[in-house]
Amino acid sequence: MKVRLKKLLYLAAFSLIPTFLIWLPFFARLPSFWKIPLPQQGLATIVANYDGPLYIVAAKTLYNKELIKANYQFPLPTEYYTAHFPLFPLLIRIFANPLNYPYAMLAVTLVSSFLAIYFFYKLTGDMFLTFLFSVFPARWLIVRSVGSADPLFLASIIASLYFFKNKKYLAAGVWGMIAGFTKSPGIILFVSYMAYFAWTKRFDVKKILPLLLIPFSLLAVFVSYYFLTGDFFAYFRSGDNIHLFFPPFQIFNYSAPWVGTFWLEEVIFIYLIGALGVLRLFRQQNYEFAVFSAVFFLSTLFVSHRDLVRYSLPLVPFLLVAFSDVLVKKEFKIALMVIVIPIYLFSLAFISQNVMPISNWAPFL
Repeated sequence: MKVRLKKLLYLAAFSLIPTFLIWLPFFARLPSFWKIPLPQQGLATIVANYDGPLYIVAAKTLYNKELIKANYQFPLPTEYYTAHFPLFPLLIRIFANPLNYPYAMLAVTLVSSFLAIYFFYKLTGDMFLTFLFSVFPARWLIVRSVGSADPLFLASIIASLYFFKNKKYLAAGVWGMIAGFTKSPGIILFVSYMAYFAWTKRFDVKKILPLLLIPFSLLAVFVSYYFLTGDFFAYFRSGDNIHLFFPPFQIFNYSAPWVGTFWLEEVIFIYLIGALGVLRLFRQQNYEFAVFSAVFFLSTLFVSHRDLVRYSLPLVPFLLVAFSDVLVKKEFKIALMVIVIPIYLFSLAFISQNVMPISNWAPFL
């Protein structure tokens, strides 16, 4: 019991301390840190980070077009908010009773981050890899330090695959359903599970039935949109939120609206690491993780968005597993002591600039 409690305390520390260290310069209203200029709005900077305020709008209005028009002045069509799937807004709404909406959003993010780190530890059983996952990559540290649905999405994906690997298909389906209620790429879990059964030639109706909860969640979201907005296909009319384009590698089209730059060489390294990780998982015969990673990696090749790392975050836990033999070595631990500094500095700089302009906070409280 004491050992289990000690491990939970370590996981809680991995989850909370890096986030609080990110918050500290903003909370203290430091004018700069390491010569990086910082805004002086305190935690409002954290709350205003994309896409947190948009989730608050969804939580407060439940996608009601008239309420959105009457209370929020973002230059966005009302359909845009349906791109932000309902589970995270509903959780914000539930916790907004004891807290206000911004703090409820941060609380849900913190709890979700702990769940992601907890299930990653369950997946690997390695405390150092779990610590690494708590701070790396920097884009993951950022999204779990602001109001974001990504930690809940990653937690549900890791949990679903953990239970799937352990042949607990109902639990895998339930967590996959949570992923589907959180973000649209949750459906990739179901696709990968069917691909796994095809790969291993182990189709079994008893195994597949509970996994049908995953596509059910997507259908349930669209049905809820029909009752809330009057449009079953509202998600597909939410504007340019679906960043999948054919042929692949459209991210190198610098004129694309969500790319906007030709400084993209690091994208090649993202693809390289992803491809190597998938191949290593297959070589390790870790087929449950390998098939999911392969399917998800292939989907990222069609993403045309500058923030490709964020879209690739569901791959990260399984890439860490793929390269675990390298990552636990002394050489990498020494290297980590160096790169943890730029991880922190990049996180501060990114959060300080990734802020939605909000002049009136009253409708968000």
